Amino acid sequence: MPRKPTLARNEVIQRLTTRLGGGMIDVELDPDHYNVAVDRAIDRYRQRSSNAVEESGMFLDLQPDVTEYFLPNEVLEVRKLYRRAIGSDSGTGAGIDPFDLAFTNLYILQAGRVGGVAMYDAFTQYQEVVGRIFGSETNFMWHPNTHKLEIIRRIKNEESVLIHVYNEKPENELLRDRRSRLWLEDFALANCKIMLGEARGKYQSLPGAAGGIALNGETLKQEGMADLERLEAEINRYGEGSEPPTFIIG
Repeated sequence: MPRKPTLARNEVIQRLTTRLGGGMIDVELDPDHYNVAVDRAIDRYRQRSSNAVEESGMFLDLQPDVTEYFLPNEVLEVRKLYRRAIGSDSGTGAGIDPFDLAFTNLYILQAGRVGGVAMYDAFTQYQEVVGRIFGSETNFMWHPNTHKLEIIRRIKNEESVLIHVYNEKPENELLRDRRSRLWLEDFALANCKIMLGEARGKYQSLPGAAGGIALNGETLKQEGMADLERLEAEINRYGEGSEPPTFIIG
């Protein structure tokens, strides 16, 4: 089923209709065809381009004795879970924790007593090592097909954790992004040409007042296939907005 039309989607469909000569000929595509073409363009872009994914964080409220949680369908990968820690979560502005700040100020930052900033740096490294040994870090298993996050430990109290995730960019953002918008529109246009060519290819010609009218179904299909090959080559050259891989050592 086609996705629910949005403002950005309707704008793209209107441009596709115009580029295909809408309003000037009798044989035209229906709105469902345009929605299918845009769907295929977005799905292909999400499959091939790293620009369709963004890095973000989200909060999850853990409940006692509950180890399975289902995240939104937009989440593609879970990288790490961050728990609250004393001495390293003071925050800033309105989100400041006065008890944590008092601990940091009293035992870490007072120069001449325990070493100042140098001691604070050593203390944060100490926290990281102790966390790995004594379980302050939360182990988990992520199931991408079912979007299930499985916590590998017993949760004894309510706790809010920060999840580092990679998720899909919203459709409206992709259709308005200056790097991805033109590629998506051209890919959808190529699919529209193929579908329209299939429809017109059923009839070699149509009767008219001045004789037979030849249809360009085969030409449209060839143009659409050529456009798809060009766009696939463009995405392989990172010309649609994605970032090429960096240097790999090892």
